[in-house]
Amino acid sequence: MIFQRFNLMNSRTVAGNVEYPLTLAGTPKAERRKRVAELLDFVGIGDKARQYPSRLSGGQSQRVGIARALARNPKILLADEATSALDPGTTSEVLDLLLRVNREFGTTIVVITHEMDVIRRICDTVAVLDHGELVDYGPVYDVFAAPTSEATRSLIHAAVGDDVAPETLRRLHAARPGTVVTVDVRDEPDALDAAEVFAGHGAGARVLYGGVAEVGGRPFGSLTYSVTGDDAVVAAAIAELGALAHVKDPQTGQEIER
Repeated sequence: MIFQRFNLMNSRTVAGNVEYPLTLAGTPKAERRKRVAELLDFVGIGDKARQYPSRLSGGQSQRVGIARALARNPKILLADEATSALDPGTTSEVLDLLLRVNREFGTTIVVITHEMDVIRRICDTVAVLDHGELVDYGPVYDVFAAPTSEATRSLIHAAVGDDVAPETLRRLHAARPGTVVTVDVRDEPDALDAAEVFAGHGAGARVLYGGVAEVGGRPFGSLTYSVTGDDAVVAAAIAELGALAHVKDPQTGQEIER
């Protein structure tokens, strides 16, 4: 298990913390020392072996926690809010380390988190709980693309940054008048480039707002456009987009029928 608040023993050195589960398991001393050195090098703090936890940063402390959790070659790691006590830069480093653990050791990592950004970065499968009820479950990209609950949708918009407050949208629209539509950005074989579609019909289009992030190595998000031109031209462009992508009116939230 990897803990939110590290749970290191302050009376033991970094090496002593990592060695402790091996000591409890009765692992011979020479084997323990070798394993500890390997793990500290793996997590990038081999030079901190003789230091005590009070001298470490949050990121370094969590690296010790990860090394300790890996000491006995577990098949499964439980990461309980493992990055919520860290700053954004350190969070990114720890997530990259967890990905290495999974890829190089084949260790399954179960992540408990309120941060959907963590899920999109490192997870393959996600289960969303709302007040103790399972409201969404499946491959991460599929859940992001087709959430079935409002709780999941809120988490996704926060992670991707593609949502906008109604007042902000009204202000942006006032500066760039036109027909406002939001087009989903998805990694699909038949996906269209919205800008190319608008241009192909002779309609003008300017991005008012949007956000696109990487989810499982694939693009995901949405862009909100202000589309200008003859009513028939705009309608034809939106109809073409609606045939192959999710297109909605951001002011009402209603999807334009395909």
